[in-house]
Amino acid sequence: EVQLVESGGGLVQAGGSLRLSCATSGITFDDHAIGWLRQAPGKEREGVSCISSSDGSSYYADSVKGRFTISSDNAKNTVDLQMNSLKPEDTAVYYCASFEAASCSSGSREDPYDYWGQGTQVTVSS
Repeated sequence: EVQLVESGGGLVQAGGSLRLSCATSGITFDDHAIGWLRQAPGKEREGVSCISSSDGSSYYADSVKGRFTISSDNAKNTVDLQMNSLKPEDTAVYYCASFEAASCSSGSREDPYDYWGQGTQVTVSS
């Protein structure tokens, strides 16, 4: 059984930092890309970042480049998202998700992802 469990969300002031963590089980990082996607109220879900251990590829949405960093720990089967210089527009429910692939070439889109976590709320106050 595949499980993805997010943690680390919360309330932070603009300019602050949060670190999200995704604990996975039932998948292997060798053949799965892991991504973080978010959905703000009234908006569509969007890909934020993706990482693939198979080919070392990663993806960042333009809106988070230079502020967010994705990393994976293959030994612990976890994927973290370090979020710095947070802005109110980063407020959303953040989801960890995975799909079977050797790269993150399609990781910006929602449709490739097969397995999803329950989501964690990130709220950035101004």
